[in-house]
Amino acid sequence: MGLADPSAQAQPQTAGLPSSSLWGPPSPSPSGSQHITGVCREGDSSPGALRAVGAAARIGVLRLQEEEGAQGRRTVWEERTGGFAGALTSGQGSWTGRPAPEAALGCIGDMADTPRDAGLKQAPTPRNEKAPADFGYVGIDSILEQMRRKAMKQGFEFNIMVVGQSGLGKSTLINTLFKSKISRKSVQPTSEERIPKTIEIKSITHDIEEKGVRMKLTVIDTPGFGDHINNENCWQPIMKFINDQYEKYLQEEVNINRKKRIPDTRVHCCLYFIPATGHSLRPLDIEFMKRLSKVVNIVPVIAKADTLTLEERVYFKQRITADLLSNGIDVYPQKEFDEDSEDRLVNEKFREMIPFAVVGSDHEYQVNGKRILGRKTKWGTIEVENTTHCEFAYLRDLLIRTHMQNIKDITSSIHFEAYRVKRLHEGSHAMSNGVEEKGPEAQEM
Repeated sequence: MGLADPSAQAQPQTAGLPSSSLWGPPSPSPSGSQHITGVCREGDSSPGALRAVGAAARIGVLRLQEEEGAQGRRTVWEERTGGFAGALTSGQGSWTGRPAPEAALGCIGDMADTPRDAGLKQAPTPRNEKAPADFGYVGIDSILEQMRRKAMKQGFEFNIMVVGQSGLGKSTLINTLFKSKISRKSVQPTSEERIPKTIEIKSITHDIEEKGVRMKLTVIDTPGFGDHINNENCWQPIMKFINDQYEKYLQEEVNINRKKRIPDTRVHCCLYFIPATGHSLRPLDIEFMKRLSKVVNIVPVIAKADTLTLEERVYFKQRITADLLSNGIDVYPQKEFDEDSEDRLVNEKFREMIPFAVVGSDHEYQVNGKRILGRKTKWGTIEVENTTHCEFAYLRDLLIRTHMQNIKDITSSIHFEAYRVKRLHEGSHAMSNGVEEKGPEAQEM
């Protein structure tokens, strides 16, 4: 660029440098770092020279604009990230910026030592918006950040149901999954609640937060399921509850003046707990999963898998997989809903693990200097999150870390959609030419 060497004072500005220095006092940037003011020789005020200055300091000049001012014609430039902006007057100009390490110092060393520029007015504070990276940049990728901000404000909802006999560790596993006391049994039940005579549906909702992400978690428990001598039709209250939530959501949707955001109480996932008998599925297990797999995402788990040896666990899982296939029970993740080859590859790994052999515990222990969740026995400690001990970590990944949104999407687009179509189809039969048909009793009258 043909710029002369600077004087001895031409170094990055520090807080103690007097304002009479060639470089002048530092001007604070929006981020709190210092700006440095320098001068260029006459003839270096062209856009090409400014681009060279920007390239040397890794500034990345993107916008050049000629303006007429009291000091004559000047060129205004702006840096890509909004961190640099300034003006260079033709003949004697100044530039401001927060130079990058190393390369910026090289740019400063090339500045001319011209005292007549000391009184020039510094450039305005840079704009806040983010300029594009190149001429063809549109900014479509910013939609992801917009969606993230909106989702962070609204928060998330997740509703999970646990079904199984008493004593299988349902509450403990839920507490382990979310590392919080959120299960129904975390609150001491009353004497009337301890032995339910019929199947009841009880739900408890918690607002949990992690790293600024808020989630409204609802756990639906079914005390009394499978605990009686006669378990005939014991799935009906559960089926009715699931359909009632679909109906509630549907009615909110079809309202003329519906809410801006409909509260989602639909059951997104059902964890079905299989007792670790080591044999095969019971008729109750088969009947329940066959009926409910059509209306909700079912994830079967082997409860208290630490009661089985490794050989027994492998054999038991093989028997359960064979029973699921022979009875046409489609558990989550369903093959027919794989969106592409990548999803198919990931889901196949999870399908090979089903049913998940899990161990739950909300007690912490020290093992080799590390805090772990586990169950301590006379012969050792069973680590809940150790994949060589149990498959809890894989279950957590499926439910929370990799497939939570997909579980909600399938609930909305498949299960709820099937219920909605059925209900609207029933409604169309009840209406004839816009006039509701009379029932048999009304016609007789």
